[in-house]
Amino acid sequence: MEKLEKDKPDLSPWQILNMSVGFFGIQHGFEIQFARMSSIYEQLGADPSTIPMLWLAAPMTGLIVQPIIGYMSDRTWISPLKMRRRPYFMIGAILATIALFLMPNSSSLWMAAGLLWVLDASLNISMEPFRAFVADKTNEKQRSNGFAMQTLMIGLGTILGNFIASLDWVKQMPWMQKYCPTSMHASFYICAIIYILSIIYTVVTTDEYPPDEKQLEEQKNSLTPIESLKKWFKETTECFTKMPDVMKKLAWVQFFTWMGLYCFWIFYSVAVARYVFGAADPNSELYQEGIRFGAHTMMIKGFATPLFALMIPWLTKKMGIVNTHAMSLIGCGLGFLAIPFIGVGHHQILYIPMILAGIGWAAITSLPYIILSDQIPKEKYGIYMGIFNMFIVIPEILVSLGLSAVIMGMLNGNQAYAVGFGGVLLLIAAGICPTLKKKAISHESVEEK
Repeated sequence: MEKLEKDKPDLSPWQILNMSVGFFGIQHGFEIQFARMSSIYEQLGADPSTIPMLWLAAPMTGLIVQPIIGYMSDRTWISPLKMRRRPYFMIGAILATIALFLMPNSSSLWMAAGLLWVLDASLNISMEPFRAFVADKTNEKQRSNGFAMQTLMIGLGTILGNFIASLDWVKQMPWMQKYCPTSMHASFYICAIIYILSIIYTVVTTDEYPPDEKQLEEQKNSLTPIESLKKWFKETTECFTKMPDVMKKLAWVQFFTWMGLYCFWIFYSVAVARYVFGAADPNSELYQEGIRFGAHTMMIKGFATPLFALMIPWLTKKMGIVNTHAMSLIGCGLGFLAIPFIGVGHHQILYIPMILAGIGWAAITSLPYIILSDQIPKEKYGIYMGIFNMFIVIPEILVSLGLSAVIMGMLNGNQAYAVGFGGVLLLIAAGICPTLKKKAISHESVEEK
């Protein structure tokens, strides 16, 4: 039986670490994508104004996959293996590994875009149940520790993933050229291996509580795929219309936050190469140097994330969770806004904006989920987390569609300005945060709900 909050034992630090290692691996899939995907598109001949459309795969797969996987993982229980969320971790990891090995060998824009669809769908299959996984395993007292550890793993994955992307592997280790035509190939292959090994570690070292009797009975009835889809749509619609007040307000914060982050992810690496290193030719060595340095500074962002994550419990006690989140968003937004003002030859200054971005990322990947997890029914964590993540992917879709046709035209195709625009959106998100205070953020138990 699924345990009630009061029946869940405290987990040891080692157990909390084990259940979070998989997220460390997932982050490698994201980081190599952020570091290299736009440069792959440019090298294959994409115009700056078309790149956001080519990134459309990422949010579209999230919009489709996340709610469905969240719903399915709530209702999965493989009795012989005693698994609920973990099968999804594993399926996603296998598919993502294949996509990561194929991506650097893309011979056309459409091949690269198609593989991005596969990669992002796979990342979502692995990632979506992880949020509910923490809530499943931890009691109310340890939940913030569970999400903080997940954020720590994200930070460490960011560090190593970008370190891998920042190295000229073939130059430093000539023997690798036998297996990897370029350093880009090596980076993708190494990240793929780390991804799947990390997921395997969590799957093997962490057990799960079964769903409650009602959910197990539903599983035994074995609905047809069409019936399951109808039931999913009905329950998702019901949960959407019954969202807690805090979740509705938090959705607007998420909306502008992730629009801003998406502008950053799409264009930061190429903005560094073109406007900080001054590289006009995407096939030049100077351009590659700029891309690698962009990944290097993202590694610094990764260092800032876990360090700030360790401070989050103390800060939330002193400032409150809402003020801590707003402060972090302001810092991150100002960091993005600084990018267009960094001239050619001043690349060392990029460390400062990336430290601020790391602080923001630590808060973004933990605080909204801590707020949300205390507001929703525990037996529907997966479906509510899937709905909540719609407020991540929908703004990303709007950026992909609008940035190409409108915003990039207004910005004269300048990728650095696009990153700065993302900073403005994060400041708007910070300005919305105080509305969360109008509705008390309580810490009710399931029984009290």
